[in-house]
Amino acid sequence: MHELAVCEAIAETVRGRAAGRSPARIQVRIGYLRQVVPDSLLFSWELLTADTDLEHCKLDIEHVPAVVACRICGNRTTLELPILVCGSCGTADVELVTGDEFDLASFDVVAT
Repeated sequence: MHELAVCEAIAETVRGRAAGRSPARIQVRIGYLRQVVPDSLLFSWELLTADTDLEHCKLDIEHVPAVVACRICGNRTTLELPILVCGSCGTADVELVTGDEFDLASFDVVAT
């Protein structure tokens, strides 16, 4: 389950950037093509943070759809399957616009 390793990286990054403050909420942006199962990520977060300084820190996940722009016809297609083709003309000559993100978008800390 690579989601546990992802959660470890999120926790380590937030701890480093929080500079001793207590994080209350973390928002991550995950693209469709990243193959991260949101429920597994949330479950892993609960396991990893239990009985730690991040135990009450909520992990919010923003799902980013995979969108391609066609270099031939110029249309944009939101993908339903991880197959990079234009939904209008069927060409594979496309550029990925969104869907590959994995960002720590923000985190909130408890006011002291």
